[in-house]
Amino acid sequence: MSGIFYGIGVGPGDPELLTVKAINAIKKVDVLIAPKTEKKDGSVALSIAKPYLKEDVEIVYQVFPMVKGFADDTKAWEENKAEILALLRAGKNVAFLTLGDPMFYSTYIYVYRLLEHEDVEICTIPGVPAFAAIASQIGAPIVEGDDVLAIIPATASPDKIQNALAVADNVVMMKVYKNFSDVAHQLAAHGLAENAVLVSRAGLDGEQVIDDIMAHRDEKLNYLSTILTRRH
Repeated sequence: MSGIFYGIGVGPGDPELLTVKAINAIKKVDVLIAPKTEKKDGSVALSIAKPYLKEDVEIVYQVFPMVKGFADDTKAWEENKAEILALLRAGKNVAFLTLGDPMFYSTYIYVYRLLEHEDVEICTIPGVPAFAAIASQIGAPIVEGDDVLAIIPATASPDKIQNALAVADNVVMMKVYKNFSDVAHQLAAHGLAENAVLVSRAGLDGEQVIDDIMAHRDEKLNYLSTILTRRH
């Protein structure tokens, strides 16, 4: 019989934020797929899950190109899919670890799409997204009452960002590491910079909290950086 494929959200950084279901799955799988980028060694997701690994678990590192999709160059994705399917068809239970939540701006979404039409059982286990952990940490409600929330990737087009900022009461801005200065000015133009808090590497070593984004707008940020803000 084929094994089960688990997609496991390990949260933003603190190992204690993993769900009981995620921990139980990690403890019983035979193989852990640890995603990594071509430019960096190791896996942040794997380091978060480390306290719960069983001694004999097999760890397989897979490189996933940092692209918006995989339609233009499917080679790496198809190779990773074939490796996962081979493990599953050998009867092994396999878990794919991902930061935050598996269905929220995650590489896992692409892996899921590659496998969902294959004859394998898939179990996706949600995780705590970074913005939820940050909100609790800094004591800032994400939404309340009739607030309208916009979750915006800073990698979106300027027009798309402007349209979202124009109607939102509260904003979660993701992926701000590349164009922090532009993002800060966009938020300021909509009256959303004053109440903004930026947190990098939430729950991890080197965590940074910035509560005056305009003063720090020219600083280089870590990839794992998120802004929370509200209009009032």
